[in-house]
Amino acid sequence: MIRRVPKLYGNQLAKFKLEPNVPTSELLSRVGIVSYPRSGLVNWSKTGLLIQDKINVIIRKHMDSIQFEELSLSLVSYKQGWIKTGRWNQAEIFKLQNGNHEPDFLLAPTCEEEITQYAKQALDSYKQLPFKFYQIREKFRDEKRPRGGLLRGKEFLMKDGYSFDVDEEKALETYKSVVGAYHKIFEDLGVPYAKAQADSGDIGGDMSHEWHYLNASGEDTVFTCDSCGHVSNQEKTLSFPQEGNSAASNVSVQYFITKDKTTLVCAYYPKGRTLEPKFVQSEVPDITFGVSESKVFEEFSKTEELSKRVVRVMDARLNSRSNFPDFPVEFHNRSMITTLTDVPIVLAEEGEVCGECERGALNQEKAIEVGHTFYLGGKYSKPLGLSVDVPEDGKVVNKTVMMGCYGIGVSRIVAAIAEINRDNEGLRWPRNIAPWEVTVVEASKGDRFADVYSKMNFDYRLDDRDESLGLKIKQSNMMGIAMVVILGKKFPMVDIEVRGKRRDGQQQERKHQVHIDNLSDTVNSLLIHM
Repeated sequence: MIRRVPKLYGNQLAKFKLEPNVPTSELLSRVGIVSYPRSGLVNWSKTGLLIQDKINVIIRKHMDSIQFEELSLSLVSYKQGWIKTGRWNQAEIFKLQNGNHEPDFLLAPTCEEEITQYAKQALDSYKQLPFKFYQIREKFRDEKRPRGGLLRGKEFLMKDGYSFDVDEEKALETYKSVVGAYHKIFEDLGVPYAKAQADSGDIGGDMSHEWHYLNASGEDTVFTCDSCGHVSNQEKTLSFPQEGNSAASNVSVQYFITKDKTTLVCAYYPKGRTLEPKFVQSEVPDITFGVSESKVFEEFSKTEELSKRVVRVMDARLNSRSNFPDFPVEFHNRSMITTLTDVPIVLAEEGEVCGECERGALNQEKAIEVGHTFYLGGKYSKPLGLSVDVPEDGKVVNKTVMMGCYGIGVSRIVAAIAEINRDNEGLRWPRNIAPWEVTVVEASKGDRFADVYSKMNFDYRLDDRDESLGLKIKQSNMMGIAMVVILGKKFPMVDIEVRGKRRDGQQQERKHQVHIDNLSDTVNSLLIHM
């Protein structure tokens, strides 16, 4: 059977002129990979599904290799679990209204609650652990300002994986194995990537890493140390001022209170810089967030005088000569004032000193996040009651099951690679995820090519539309296909036109001519580096 280009291939390209400033989201739509029925929504064509399928094959290969099992959870989740974990009232959840009743269900943006219930129903003995599951499914998010086409929409395709272990040691072993699998996945996808220490955000947990493609169009910021090589996103990057830099003269302050409401925390930092409250929390772990300044002072004033304490946290860019604001409350007991100095509590800037090694300088780059791994601990298993009896020191102890979760944005990968690899001819897919590797065109008509296709030992599609040869080649290049094979009047000699650069950035020789008997070997040899 001859494999042909999809029915609507090139449908919107006849009058389309590719300009450098055409957004990649529009280019993906014009070449027919996706369409956008409404802002934030997406339809995938056959061409788009071919790309998806190839990415999914790579993901499955490496997740299966570390004994994760694929499953498929319902996309509709009941509210009870989400209430228990405190996530039911998140702003970006699509809740489903049943008639005039209050909503009881939601469209899953992620599946920690659902998979934990699934594991709870299945778990009878600690000997069954670990459980390791993943799925590749659509997810939904009520994004208020969709943008970038596939990069930020109301629906998206994601690989989400989850692990359940008997204790933290085993859970961290599983986490490490997933990190290893992710390295192999992103290597196979064929685009340079970075793993960055990250903040856990709304998902929560004790440790997480983001997986990025570095690109100027990205919304995230990552820093790399030129000495120790540590990579982290902006919310996790500790930094110090370069030696010799003068201390900031003007000082801003933000006030917090501890959970027991006895301690006022004053975070001082240079005016014009951005405070990262979680850096302050690393110094004062029981600090509370989300309390207005007026409420902080109100609560602190209610505390008995003998119980009151003040902690002053000074950013590393300040010294005693900096211009500090007046203290906002009366507090005369100096023995109850603790001052912490030389603490980095603002977001890093390029060129500052790495907070990890305290030697190297930080380099800043914009990035597109395409994956995230989290060690969750008992963040979800504890409120949802997932525990197991474990023999320990001659007795049976009931332990909360430790979890991890691991995401890869399949649709974001499509958008990110399209953005990173595009050039003045259009898209340019790595060989491993291209919808097909070779476009075949017949420059002359006749039956003499009928037996050729069964001998093509590569992933091809025949473009037999009633269009000119030049247009077919141009549109194949715009789609991002690695090469075009031309069957013409010189047959059995066959022309090959290579599109663009190799994976390592080197320019390929553009035109080749080979005998039909050597076509497959030549094509596969050229594709190795594409």
